[in-house]
Amino acid sequence: MTVVALSDRQHQPQNLTAPALPRMTVEAKLDYCRAFAASGLLPRQYRQQPANLLYAVEFAESLGLHPMVAITGVHVIEGKPTASSALISALVRRAGHRLRVKGDATSATAQIIRADDPDWTFEVTFTIEDARRAGLLGKDVWKKYPAAMLKARAISAVARDACEEALFGVHYTPEELGAVVDQEGNPVYAAGEIQRDTSEAPAAPAAVPPRDFLAEAEQAADAAAVRKVWDQAKTAGAPQPYLDQLTAIGLGKPGARVDQPTEGVVEAVVVEEHQDQDERAVALATMYDAAKSAGLSVEEADEAFLATFGHAPAEATVAELNEQRDDLLDALGVAA
Repeated sequence: MTVVALSDRQHQPQNLTAPALPRMTVEAKLDYCRAFAASGLLPRQYRQQPANLLYAVEFAESLGLHPMVAITGVHVIEGKPTASSALISALVRRAGHRLRVKGDATSATAQIIRADDPDWTFEVTFTIEDARRAGLLGKDVWKKYPAAMLKARAISAVARDACEEALFGVHYTPEELGAVVDQEGNPVYAAGEIQRDTSEAPAAPAAVPPRDFLAEAEQAADAAAVRKVWDQAKTAGAPQPYLDQLTAIGLGKPGARVDQPTEGVVEAVVVEEHQDQDERAVALATMYDAAKSAGLSVEEADEAFLATFGHAPAEATVAELNEQRDDLLDALGVAA
């Protein structure tokens, strides 16, 4: 990968097409996320997951973006936010810098001319040989779309080099952190989780059963039919997160009861599951609000949480979120 400098002229800022929403209260955010989580058009990581949606809303707010931009363009890979090269390009241009990209299936070059230093051009070239040395050419997406992948690598690299402040902590694309992506650089989801590339790793037992139980559940006529699919998925060795998604699907089916829990999986866990989700969403929102009061961005709050508990807030318990909130409020001299 080659980094050089050239010269060019300054340009006018370019805005993202979707403006940010006005700042919302915690209650408004929660209502927004609960209502939105019911949509079947969302990426799987957000369906029936208001807490995950809240993370995206908070992250979008920190970037000054509309929540839909973060929901569709920002993907969390093992606790780290990533973005497609298209969104990284938009962030760079919104900051007022000029970005140029050219390339083919053998190499790609991306240039950035900063608005505050128009006489210096940052340039990164990523070649197919660079990809070969990095062991990327064995991936299916690199075999099918080498030109797109080369451009994405060049864009993210030059953006980190030239204007890291414009990225707000989104330094890498999902593919760079090992996710399996499509030709547009967006992660491929299976059973609600981002697939990881294992082309160069030893074979391991599949985390998701070979049958698409989620699709079968979505096509089921009622909650009782979903219960049968749930039983079959559990027998096949489906992990708990996968079973939880089947439960969430059953919630929206006729016959799903929340008033009289029974031994049926869908009926029995609905009340407890949604109470837990609501409690966790409130804890997450109040923790982020305390972080903002302490002058921390969402990314800084995440890093502080990771340093304390060893994992991201998106994976935290209610008790951990409340503990972090109380610590932040104590630092501000405010009673929890």
